[in-house]
Amino acid sequence: MTVPMTVSMTVPMTVPMTVPPSARTVRVEPCMGTVFSFDIRDPGDWTGAVADVVAWLHRVDRIFSTYRPDSDVSRLQRREIRLADADLLVAEVLDRCADLEIATGGHFSARRDGRIDPTGLVKGWAVEAASRRLRAHGAADHAVNGGGDVQLAGEPEPGREWTVGVADPHRPGRILATVRGRDLAVATSGTAERGAHVLDPFTGRPVTHLASATVTGPDLSTVDAYATAAFVLGRSALPWVDGLPGYAALLVDLDGRQHASAAWPG
Repeated sequence: MTVPMTVSMTVPMTVPMTVPPSARTVRVEPCMGTVFSFDIRDPGDWTGAVADVVAWLHRVDRIFSTYRPDSDVSRLQRREIRLADADLLVAEVLDRCADLEIATGGHFSARRDGRIDPTGLVKGWAVEAASRRLRAHGAADHAVNGGGDVQLAGEPEPGREWTVGVADPHRPGRILATVRGRDLAVATSGTAERGAHVLDPFTGRPVTHLASATVTGPDLSTVDAYATAAFVLGRSALPWVDGLPGYAALLVDLDGRQHASAAWPG
């Protein structure tokens, strides 16, 4: 789904391996105008499970892409169909968007130029749902990365947490910070890759007061929306995130200075 989305600059770092290579399944799949990767650390043959998840992601693309004229969202935007006529996933995502708009005080929104546009949530929501589907297949320990937004499940090897690197928005290829955890999600909103494309829902103007905002928490759909809201809020996002149990944020100014919420590791 080649759609305007919150650009994430979060990339998984290599974790030291103590399990045999045969116990690791890795798959990369282009979809939604980005690249999804799957890293399963449970031993076994996960070919069928990954194929099921990949097929589901492409179904999501066909439903939500604003660049496909035949997608449900495109047809809704042109008022060719009603919400009741669209795939049930559309109502699910719009309901989630409405909840997150309330939770962020309107700083995350699924409306753009008077039209519904849930694409700011779809990628993170899809990654989180893909992780749930892998769990349903029995893969308890895995990482799903969709264009840099990461949902982690279990652990990469017994007794070790996943390690995720947050890229420096001012220096491509450099890792700014790392976070570790189990059952963790990480998402970043910023300008490094696509410029000032995130709009303030209240003014309609591009947000330009930060270079990036990274948020961590348990579920990626929420984390992704919170990262967008934090980017829009700027430094005032920190006390807001401090009031969200289980979530943490790291903000990077245009001059490279960093500002972390109280729960940010290190």
